[in-house]
Amino acid sequence: MATSHPTARIGALWQQRLETLREYEVIRDGNIFRTSFSDNYVFSSEYDRGRCLLSRLMDQYQGVPFGSVFSGEELVNEGGSCFLLDSCHKITAGAVDLGRIRSEILGDLTLIRGIGETTQRRLKARGYQTIGDLLDHPRFRIQAVQVLGHLNCAGSSEMMSLIGRRHSMSHPGVLGMAGFQEPEDYVFLDIETLGLFSRPIILFGVGTVENGKLSVHQYLLRDIHEEQAALIAACGHLSGDRPALVTFNGKSFDLPYLQERLAYYGMGNASQIPHFDVLHFSRRRWRGQVPSLRLGVLEKEIFGIYRNDDIPGQMVPEFYETYLNTKNCGPLVPVVEHNRQDVVSLALLFFRLLGDFYGCC
Repeated sequence: MATSHPTARIGALWQQRLETLREYEVIRDGNIFRTSFSDNYVFSSEYDRGRCLLSRLMDQYQGVPFGSVFSGEELVNEGGSCFLLDSCHKITAGAVDLGRIRSEILGDLTLIRGIGETTQRRLKARGYQTIGDLLDHPRFRIQAVQVLGHLNCAGSSEMMSLIGRRHSMSHPGVLGMAGFQEPEDYVFLDIETLGLFSRPIILFGVGTVENGKLSVHQYLLRDIHEEQAALIAACGHLSGDRPALVTFNGKSFDLPYLQERLAYYGMGNASQIPHFDVLHFSRRRWRGQVPSLRLGVLEKEIFGIYRNDDIPGQMVPEFYETYLNTKNCGPLVPVVEHNRQDVVSLALLFFRLLGDFYGCC
């Protein structure tokens, strides 16, 4: 992976480009019709609490050194330096019924190109009950070999893509592919950015399962020019023999944003590994059962998690820009905590969904 060394000038240029214009809309509480179209909004009560919190933190942490606020260490690599914060959390990764997953997939003849529901019924009436049985079929034999090859490559992205194309990316079979991975293979990723359009990533939250617990590694930018170092550190978790990426709305936001920032530094692409977007499966599992499919709402409704002094993700840029402009560490405190909890809740939701769809009884 080629890298170019960042300089202080990069940070200065970015600070010059930061705008005070909000990239979200403040809407009246309870305006549920507006929330159906975009997540780019903040309820007025959330906004007011956020502004009050910012003011209080500025007073509380005035003159307090960075090292007294955050317990972590400086990380140095070929891209420069950033700040690393580590934390450990309880997590339960239940057993998955792999036999059930394989059985459901093998029994879905529509995964073979040219076979729809009607053809599937006809084939099963003639004794072709599984994709394996189609190895004896003159027309579908070659495709059956290909599909079985994908299935035998545990958790392969090819098999996930095939199920997603033939059904949808929220189909339980796509999530089922995660069952063929070990818990230690999962990489839970959540990023905080300075906005929605080509702006730096200021915090990378990466969760990994280690010794039965969830370790959260957060790579924080103390200044804008530290982004490249944080990028290198975060992307290092996406390499290895069998990693699998888990995000919440990451297919639409986190991963494309990550790719864009890598391109900005001429660092190539992130590894092409299986990617499980928990938002897709949450829609299938809980749509109509919860007030919203936002991560914060799901964690509250499903796990009873209530955050104290949290800020909406849309307000993160304002808090971080205040830190940059004043060097007061107070505004960073809820940003770091917000990101940490996002990673923890993401992992909780992922294992809950996997258990709901394919857990062992």
